[in-house]
Amino acid sequence: MNSYKKIGILYGRERSFPMAFIEAVNRKNIAGITAEPVRIDKVIQGENSGYAVIIDRISQDVPFYRAYLKNAALCGTAVINNPFWWSADEKFFNNCLATRIGIPVPKTVILPSRELPPDTSDQSFSNLAFPLDWQSIFDYVGFPAYMKPFAGGGWKNVYKLHNAEEFYQKHGETGQLVMLLQEEIVFSEYYRCYCIGGKYVRIMPYEPRNPHHLRYNADFNPSAERLQEMEEIVLRINAWLGYDFNTVELAVRDGIPYAIDFCNPAPDAEKTSVGEDNFNWVVDTAADYAIERALNHQDDGDNLTWGKYLQQATAHRSLAVL
Repeated sequence: MNSYKKIGILYGRERSFPMAFIEAVNRKNIAGITAEPVRIDKVIQGENSGYAVIIDRISQDVPFYRAYLKNAALCGTAVINNPFWWSADEKFFNNCLATRIGIPVPKTVILPSRELPPDTSDQSFSNLAFPLDWQSIFDYVGFPAYMKPFAGGGWKNVYKLHNAEEFYQKHGETGQLVMLLQEEIVFSEYYRCYCIGGKYVRIMPYEPRNPHHLRYNADFNPSAERLQEMEEIVLRINAWLGYDFNTVELAVRDGIPYAIDFCNPAPDAEKTSVGEDNFNWVVDTAADYAIERALNHQDDGDNLTWGKYLQQATAHRSLAVL
C-alpha cells in the first residue's frame, strides 16, 4: 500500500474555504499526508488521478469534472461526495425517501416542465394526463406554497405562491425546468446543520428571511433535547443518502423539526456568509475527516461512501423503517 497520500480539493470561484482547507491539512503535519488544489492536465480512461482523497466543490456545475471524478473513483480515489450518487440524487427523491425513514417533510409534489424538453413533442408525453389534476394537487399542498426546481439550488427560481392564479402565472415562466410545489412551513425556529463524515454535526441558527449575508445572524436558542433531536435527524438523513459533506435545513413548526432542504452536497462555506466560528469548524472538521479518509485509503479499492438506501436496496431489504 502506498504510504504517501495526497488530498486534493476541486473548486470553482470560491477561495476562502479551499485555501483554508489546504492550509489546515498541511498545518496538522501528518506524516505522508499533503493537501493541494487538484490539477488536471489530461483525463485518460482507467488512469489513476494521483489523489487518495478529493473534496468536490464544483462538479455539480461542470460535467467534465463529474466525469473526471467518476474515473478517479473507479481507480481508487475517495471522492467526497460520491460522484455516482450525486449524479443520481435530487430533491424530490430525497423528500420521497424521508417519508420512508420517518423524517417529517413538507407536503411536496413534482410537476412536469411547462415547456417541452429538447427533441420531444406532444407524443413524447402520451402517458401524461392533460390537464393534470390541479385541484387535487392544490388541496394536498395548500397555499401559501413554494415552487422551486426539483434539482436546483442556491435559491434560484424559487417562488412563493399565495393562490392558484399566482401558480399558473409563475409556472408559465419556468420554461423547461422541472419544478416542485411544496407546502409552506411557518416556522418558529430555523437551523442549517452541517454534517461531515456522516458523524460530525454543527447546528447553526439560520434565518432564511434575512438578506443572504445576514442569514446566520439568528438568535434561536434550542434546548438540549431539541439539539439532540435535530442531530439525530441530520445523522439519519446523511446515513441513508451517503453524503460525506452536506447541510440539512430544519424548520421547527409546533415543536416538530421538518427537513426542508437536505440535498446540499457542496454547501456554502464562505467565511463572509457562515461567520468566522462556523467557518473555522467546517475547515477544521473537513481537514480532520479528509485526513482520516486518506489514512484509511486502500490503493485500487472502492473508497467511496455508499449510503444506507443503496445498501438496503441492493441487499433486497425493506426501505421502510417507520
